[in-house]
Amino acid sequence: MKAIRAGSLLAVAACVFALVGCSNAVAPGDTSHAAIDPAHATIGLLLPDSTNTRYESADRPAFEARIHDKCPGCSVAYQNASADAARQQQQAESMLAQGVAVLVLDAVDGEAAASIVNEAVAKGVPVIAYDRIIDSPDLSFFVSADNERVGVLQAQALVDRLRELKAPAGSGILMVNGSPTDNNARAYKEGAHSVIDSSGYTVLAEYDTPDWAGSEAQTWVAGQITQFGTRITGVYAANDGLAQGAIAALQAAGVNPVPPTTGQDAEVAAVQRIIAGTQYMTVYKPIRQQAQIAADAALTVVRGGHPKGTTTTKVSGKPVPTVTLKPVTVTLQNVKKVVIDTGFHTAAEICTPAYQAYCKEHGIS
Repeated sequence: MKAIRAGSLLAVAACVFALVGCSNAVAPGDTSHAAIDPAHATIGLLLPDSTNTRYESADRPAFEARIHDKCPGCSVAYQNASADAARQQQQAESMLAQGVAVLVLDAVDGEAAASIVNEAVAKGVPVIAYDRIIDSPDLSFFVSADNERVGVLQAQALVDRLRELKAPAGSGILMVNGSPTDNNARAYKEGAHSVIDSSGYTVLAEYDTPDWAGSEAQTWVAGQITQFGTRITGVYAANDGLAQGAIAALQAAGVNPVPPTTGQDAEVAAVQRIIAGTQYMTVYKPIRQQAQIAADAALTVVRGGHPKGTTTTKVSGKPVPTVTLKPVTVTLQNVKKVVIDTGFHTAAEICTPAYQAYCKEHGIS
């Protein structure tokens, strides 16, 4: 067994004597990570991209507010990877060099991010997987929505709507899936297929969209319109950014009305499209609650504790404590109740001049 540095033992002893948890007590043999003062710790937050507007508008501010509320002396070091896994690796290494007490990581690429976890754990820094699971058994905690359920909700809403519109059996659906490097995207797709494949409707074509880029979705859908034309009766889009790209392609091709199109994240622009009738549905996830749970877990780890989950997620056979939140289908019928009345977005955010008439029509004020 490797010897533990004397300074490390003193730091751990001081924490125990003071009855205060001390996460990040230096691991045996580690010489690169000093003991952390839990009242003045720096928490690293690494988010994957700015393509999905939720990260800057909801996840980050909710996380930072929770940390500052629960630990006024703590600080948050933040970086966004702009959908670049190599950049995220560099950002993580920089944070580890700066001495963060814990990393909260929403991985661009769940497989590649395992190396980040390995480096962090080697330096005695715990890692919390945020929103997307990482292919490492050394995670301290994982919080996300029920991702397969998201896909089920999206597909069920789409199929139900096509039946309401009396779309005949065999009618065609385009599937605009998420990024192939995102483990969540795989779960959404599996959930969606579990509904669509037995619905009697036909998947004309599907596409795993690199980096969740709406522009890529728009280009791909434009090509499918050329190929399939009026056979397209519905569009499964895995999130609101992809829905925006798909709808833009349909509108540019003169398709009117736009076929029922799904989404996810309840972005402001998506809610506006829903009340205007160009996007059929989205999925609301309690993003701010998720960010708060992650912040609380980070502080628990910093203080020497072990975050508790309501379930576990097995990674390489090892159970990782997990909290899984419930997603909710949002259509025109419940958008005010789910999105506005809960304070997720304000009426002022939704009812910009271009959408004021729609807000008035649907009682949003």
